[in-house]
Amino acid sequence: MSFPSAMSESRIAVMDVGKTNAKVVIVDAATGTEIASRSTQNRVAKDGLYPHYDIEALWAFFVDTLAIFAQSPGFDAISVTAHGAAAALLGDNDLAMPVIDYEHVYPDNVRTAYAALRPDFAETRSPLLSGGLNVGAQIHYQKTQFPAEFSAAKTIVTYAQYWVWRLTGIAVNEVTSLGCHTDLWNPQLGEYSSLVDTLELRSLMAPIRSAFDRIGDLREPLASQIGTTKPTPVHCGIHDSNASLLPHLITRTSPFSVVSTGTWVVSFAVGGRLDQLDPARDTLANVDAYGKAVPSARFMGGREFDLLTGGSPLEPEADTLDQVIREQFMTLPSIVQGSGPYPAHDPVRLNDESRSAAELNAAASLYTALMTNTCLELIGAAGPTIVEGPFSRNRTYLSAMRSLTAREIIASPGSTGTSLGAALLAGARCPFKPVSDDVTPLGEAFDIYARNWRDNLPRK
Repeated sequence: MSFPSAMSESRIAVMDVGKTNAKVVIVDAATGTEIASRSTQNRVAKDGLYPHYDIEALWAFFVDTLAIFAQSPGFDAISVTAHGAAAALLGDNDLAMPVIDYEHVYPDNVRTAYAALRPDFAETRSPLLSGGLNVGAQIHYQKTQFPAEFSAAKTIVTYAQYWVWRLTGIAVNEVTSLGCHTDLWNPQLGEYSSLVDTLELRSLMAPIRSAFDRIGDLREPLASQIGTTKPTPVHCGIHDSNASLLPHLITRTSPFSVVSTGTWVVSFAVGGRLDQLDPARDTLANVDAYGKAVPSARFMGGREFDLLTGGSPLEPEADTLDQVIREQFMTLPSIVQGSGPYPAHDPVRLNDESRSAAELNAAASLYTALMTNTCLELIGAAGPTIVEGPFSRNRTYLSAMRSLTAREIIASPGSTGTSLGAALLAGARCPFKPVSDDVTPLGEAFDIYARNWRDNLPRK
């Protein structure tokens, strides 16, 4: 598979579809910086065949925002990034079936049947996950439980590329979305897994294109509706965590790790080993923008942090953090079960009586750091660790990571790394290489805290 150089543009509109929120960001191609942004909630509709994303609400938001940004600051190209664990089944001119919410849990008989037919981990490097976190499980569910509706499907596309299809009318697939725990991809061979033929999907799968490819121009009458004044190229797009990884693949040499944070905390160990991955602990191979398998691990860290803090943004002062560490106020996994390094264990909170919002934030930050470090250890991470996304602004988390890894911790600037990574596909420059911001470790008291957390962990 070839990866042609992208056309350089001056401003790039990035459509970024996260599990919790979606946004449009304008990236200045010369500097790689975000110059405009607008976001909305990604809602799940409960009506119909099964819980599904409110695609038309997202589409209305994207069109309205692109129209606003076409006026100011303007854009010359569009790139797309989206969360994994989603695929779209297209009919003749529209969706044949709703895009299913991957947190929907299927009946036991469906889950048992799918577990019996999916490929071995050795083939896909994709573990068996809960709900529809394996896209193969989603498609199996749709095909077996709703055969009449499924029969209307003419083409299957990965989620980022669904939005490319809405923009251009051209259906394609792409390897970072095919390779993120779908069960549909063999990362060692760089081709579809045996599951594609087991489910008789091969004739439905759209052609595979490079994430860097210019797929086509913004179609009419959509271009006129948005108000663009010249042909606007649309690039193929990329899985969101792999978008965060891409700038560092361009600017760094192995080994290093990238921790992409959001609803999910996804860790990549560039230079790590595929042969030590443990499917029972949510380690897997992702596939980067160049088609190469990268050892990875994940847990639902952003969701867990919000649950632990009640959504409060109140960060702890140094005295509060010291008190939490000294009093051993901690949480043991897992807050969100079914994924992560401890997928089947019930959460336990120790010494949690009458805690303030700041104390809850401190303990949640330490918990997510401890879980992240566990993930990094499982995938053989080495070298500096770059933290992308919301946790890159959490000083407690960063300092805890510095203590736990005993390696350099780098907080990457920007709201998320996904926007820059997606913009790189359309020719944006990556002019900066984030450097350490003197993240200091937490000290000996936290070392004792971390040791006690590990000692209290459930045995896998």
